[in-house]
Amino acid sequence: QVQLVEAGGGSGQVGESLRLACTASRIVLSTNAVSWYRQSPGKQREDVAVVVSGGARNYADSVKGRFTIWRDNEKNTVFLQMNNLQPEDTAPYYCKTPHRNRDYWGQGPQVIVSS
Repeated sequence: QVQLVEAGGGSGQVGESLRLACTASRIVLSTNAVSWYRQSPGKQREDVAVVVSGGARNYADSVKGRFTIWRDNEKNTVFLQMNNLQPEDTAPYYCKTPHRNRDYWGQGPQVIVSS
């Protein structure tokens, strides 16, 4: 069974850093686009970052210069490094990847940023 398991997140203060990891089983993430998105209650979903199979990366304007997405192919894991956290970064964060005509999601650990 294909699974995406997320690790990391938690709580931090403004200006601090947190890291999220998305590890896959039964699929090879290096051949897929992997994205991170967040959606707080009452807000629209925001696609935060994506890394495509060729390695190109894109970020939402709200996180450019603060967040970095990258792959560790040996670990079959995609990371999201979040620096200079702001209160508006508070949300559950989900990783997502397509496989055989459907999307698979991580469980969405919460990130809470307090001032």
